[in-house]
Amino acid sequence: MIKVGIVGGTGYTGVELLRIMAVHPDAEIVTITSRSEAGMPVTDMYPNLRGYCDGLAFTDPDDQQLADCDVVFFATPHGVAMRSVQTLLDAGTRIVDLSADFRLRDLSVWQQWYGMKHEASELAGEAIYGLPETARSRIREARLVANPGCYPTAVQLGFLPLLEERLVDPSRLIADAKSGASGGGRQGKVAMLHGEVGESFKTYGASGHRHLPEIREGLERASGGPVGVTFVPHLIPMVRGIEATLYADLKDPSQFDRLQALYEERFSDEPFVDVMPFGTHPETRSVRGGNMCRIALHRQENSSVVIVSAVIDNLVKGAAGQAVQNMNLMCGLSETAGLDIPALLP
Repeated sequence: MIKVGIVGGTGYTGVELLRIMAVHPDAEIVTITSRSEAGMPVTDMYPNLRGYCDGLAFTDPDDQQLADCDVVFFATPHGVAMRSVQTLLDAGTRIVDLSADFRLRDLSVWQQWYGMKHEASELAGEAIYGLPETARSRIREARLVANPGCYPTAVQLGFLPLLEERLVDPSRLIADAKSGASGGGRQGKVAMLHGEVGESFKTYGASGHRHLPEIREGLERASGGPVGVTFVPHLIPMVRGIEATLYADLKDPSQFDRLQALYEERFSDEPFVDVMPFGTHPETRSVRGGNMCRIALHRQENSSVVIVSAVIDNLVKGAAGQAVQNMNLMCGLSETAGLDIPALLP
């Protein structure tokens, strides 16, 4: 069994990692850390895990315990992993970082958006951006994987075939995305109270969101050059899920008829991308609790604008599930191990 540790296990991403790993056939959680909850049994905080994580308790971070693991997930706020992973890497432990510490190549941009100096520039250059649909072979060889953000996962997968085939104007990309409240994390915030979120709908970060530079970098890798992207996130009154409605101008409108086949072919071997029939409307409830991204294409009349709808569970394919997918690749396991489950519906 692969021995796994989790640093920062009390948030929504942490409990999703625990839920997935509880039934993973080839790996087990041996340590989970939380400075604030050290000593608390995991099942006291997460009763849904009774019978699966009995005997596992939160502990203070201990470098030796973590170094004894084969893989360690960092489910921590930004700024933590970059100060901590070198010791573990030196011990031969492989890392999947679910924070933003290693997602951006340009550290001056990272520092601008995260408001602090990056303290691990060499590791930032080594880290592999962990979107399996674009970097599977590199992930297999990686010591350190930067797990993508939730919005960037949905946006990149939706735009990917269009940019790879150079079919759209890369300077005019629009991503209109909506997320459930769990995307804001588990810590107490007045703006995230049910009385504040319920029966309301709003945009946020419209003047600039931290996921924008990550989205831009990923789309530039796909297109092979600069892109112009407008990204606007929204908060909607549900617990989990992301829907991204994407818009791009087709260079040659006569190419529209081949787009469905293009998407189906591009993702035909991807276990966690489902290209739906043309003109259908993916629902977030169809991916709730699962690691799937569902995508559908649309066109209005004879417009040259391609409309792509992509849905994911922000806590699974947008976070913990994709992290386990990356771990599976890094450890030579079946990529779908622990993840090949249907979504919850209703």
